[in-house]
Amino acid sequence: MEKIGLFYGSDTGVTDDITRDFISFWEEDNLEVMEIGEASTDDFDKCARLILGLSTWYDGDLQSDWEVFFDDFKTIDFTGKTVAIYGLGDQIGYAEYFVDGIGILAKAVMDNGGKVVGYWPTAHYRFTDSVALVEDDPNFFYGLALDHDNESELTDERLKTWIANVKAAFYSAN
Repeated sequence: MEKIGLFYGSDTGVTDDITRDFISFWEEDNLEVMEIGEASTDDFDKCARLILGLSTWYDGDLQSDWEVFFDDFKTIDFTGKTVAIYGLGDQIGYAEYFVDGIGILAKAVMDNGGKVVGYWPTAHYRFTDSVALVEDDPNFFYGLALDHDNESELTDERLKTWIANVKAAFYSAN
């Protein structure tokens, strides 16, 4: 079975915990998991399907390891790659920057020839703005939006639903 690259970054351990849950819910042993702080651009060449995980900090900043890696990330050729993104944010305390990290990464992927899958509906969230909103359809985020600070009780079910959608997109992609 073809390997899928999962790259994530975590400062406080919450994205770490979510990533462990993600791996458990994925239920396949085809994930190559790497913390972004230990990754190089060459690591992205190894898989045609990628999953990216991060949190958004403060006023729309990337998680610190993603922030450090971002200039290199923008040089990666994503042509022929299918990418799904999950992100954490606080829709109450940072309502105008909710899960911006998803959008920042998604736009870099698309700018460099990649296909982003795993869009997630914005319904039932309470935020005012987000870079993660799909430009052509602001009823969706470019990836799974998780607010573990205010809605932790919804995290597992959202992860499971999103994983099913991502698997369908990955395995139907050409």
